[in-house]
Amino acid sequence: MYTSLKPILETELQSIKDQSLWKDERVIMSPQGREITVGDKKLLNFCANNYLGFSGTDGVREASDAALARWGFGQASVRFICGTQGIHKELERATAEFLRFDDAILYSSCFMANVGLFQTFFGPDDAIISDELNHASIIDAIRLTKSERLVYAHMDMADLEEKLKSVQDKRLRVIATDGVFSMDGHIAPLNEICDLADKYNALVMVDDAHATGVLGATGRGTPEFTGTEGRVDFLTGTYGKALGGAGGAFIVSHQEVVDYLRQRSRTYLFSNAMEVGTCGASLYTLDYIQKHPELVEKLRSNTALFRQLMSEAGFNVAGGEHPITPIMFAEEKDAVDTARKLFDEGIYVVGFSFPVVPKGKARIRVQISAAHTEDDIRLLVEKFVTVNKK
Repeated sequence: MYTSLKPILETELQSIKDQSLWKDERVIMSPQGREITVGDKKLLNFCANNYLGFSGTDGVREASDAALARWGFGQASVRFICGTQGIHKELERATAEFLRFDDAILYSSCFMANVGLFQTFFGPDDAIISDELNHASIIDAIRLTKSERLVYAHMDMADLEEKLKSVQDKRLRVIATDGVFSMDGHIAPLNEICDLADKYNALVMVDDAHATGVLGATGRGTPEFTGTEGRVDFLTGTYGKALGGAGGAFIVSHQEVVDYLRQRSRTYLFSNAMEVGTCGASLYTLDYIQKHPELVEKLRSNTALFRQLMSEAGFNVAGGEHPITPIMFAEEKDAVDTARKLFDEGIYVVGFSFPVVPKGKARIRVQISAAHTEDDIRLLVEKFVTVNKK
């Protein structure tokens, strides 16, 4: 009966509020984009994963509408029962070709792709070695296996090597890492990871959700950026960030891997086919990126400009070359207060403080887009300076 659950929930919910962990969801009354409307207030948006600025644009909407008109709203079932529509196969081919892998398989979300990958391939005779700051989807996916689970210190190659040495008796060993770590903007050292994988006969899995369309000379992600194309065994990613912003995801890998996933991956076999409007939009964005490499360059130059101006203004800018740009604060309260005051100034960013991030690591995570203009970037820095002085 609910009477026994209700007091438990009330206690837990109050605890969340007492720890300042309560998450309010601001209601956006406009399409996602460079500028958004919250209530009746217009703001410059600097906290979305809309890295290439596709979300909310006419081109994406028109591609989605055309796909819906051609293929209908949905299949109302899973692919192995009702069949696969041509647009799904077209998107899989386009994704594999863009990322230079043998084949691709579609999932409803990158969370489901990660769960489907680990559950399918790894069991009690195997070992999974995971970076301590990996995304929750990787952590939960690994927990669902019966494999031995080891965690190495964040991007610490010496610790990773020690963990690899300890599991040489296992049938399979796989190193799992985010390509880009979403809270810090750190880029995984894939060269060193792949070298250790070669040395200790391990597989390499990369979640490139924040890198596909973003990193590398042509936006092909962390492997292109680090020069490790052809050395990663499993790469997961999403169409829900740089590639349109709606959702859907993929795994790209060796042909045998993808073939086996189609036969055994539970989150693929028992989930409805990816919605065709999102397929159409994703095909459009993949094609657009390849025809317009200046879009990736614009994102890169916007990011560099923001980092340069904020550093010159005396702010503590963390991360590296990724558009995720954490602005660090010594005091927890300052990060949250600054984000609130920036909202009042027409800038949409979010402050993070303990326990969401470690003590002493409070930050505002600014996310740059190719849709931002140079004037937008300069105004953002100006507002940071103004609020900081106040």
